[in-house]
Amino acid sequence: MDNQQNKLVVFQSKNIRRIWFDKEWYYSVVDICGALTDSKNPRDYWYHVKKRVGNEEKMELSTICRQLKLDSADGKKYNTDCANSEGVFRIIQSIPSPKAEPFKRWLAKVGKERLDEIENPELAQQRMKEIYEQKGYPKDWIDKRLRGIAIRHNLTDEWKERGIKEQKDYAILTAEISRATFGITHGEYKELKNIPAKSNINLRDNMDDLELIFTMLGERVTTEISKEEKPDTFVKNKSVAKRGGNVAGNARKETEKELKRSVISEKNFLDNNKLKLDE
Repeated sequence: MDNQQNKLVVFQSKNIRRIWFDKEWYYSVVDICGALTDSKNPRDYWYHVKKRVGNEEKMELSTICRQLKLDSADGKKYNTDCANSEGVFRIIQSIPSPKAEPFKRWLAKVGKERLDEIENPELAQQRMKEIYEQKGYPKDWIDKRLRGIAIRHNLTDEWKERGIKEQKDYAILTAEISRATFGITHGEYKELKNIPAKSNINLRDNMDDLELIFTMLGERVTTEISKEEKPDTFVKNKSVAKRGGNVAGNARKETEKELKRSVISEKNFLDNNKLKLDE
């Protein structure tokens, strides 16, 4: 995460500094003010925004922002007001600039869409399909991906029923299924596909059809075994996860014998698919 590309994101043709903190990206508020206004001194502009708002809103802004050290133009690091994605959206609402208006309208639109999806959950699935299509994924892959999401949700719901609550325990059980299915853990799989460990990039969005299918098989079989046996300790749940993954792992090995190649791919599925289309 040390290269410059990972420290900057381009927004409105402006560079926005960012830093990975507490498992999510935090963005420079001053840089965002510079991108959304015509101010020659974004730092001064942000100061006046904070000074102008009421006490209650000022308190909210203070809780949104964190002082984090970011690289400056002089090559040194200085404490800078930073906010995560949710905080950035809230700050944009406080910026009285015409350039901020499109984002405010977009936020209102997103809010309405989320309310509509609460009333009709099928709209959320349709929106997800559209997002994947916009990224360039083929429809048959999208169908598998969405089915995989449903299977994953069923599994995590089952784990909750068995008393699994800690996020780290979900990660351990998921790694157990992955190791039994593919011979490597989730983290090792991301490394194989050159996906940064500290990123929000989803491993499954980089899997091809067969990788998704065996992932689904391992998780679905784990769910079915758990429902049948009702494991009541973490150790028992871990054993069930391994057995479910073994079923998928054995199927993967048989498939590889027939195909005479590994199912596990180092390639990002979307990039690989684009290469095939360009040939």
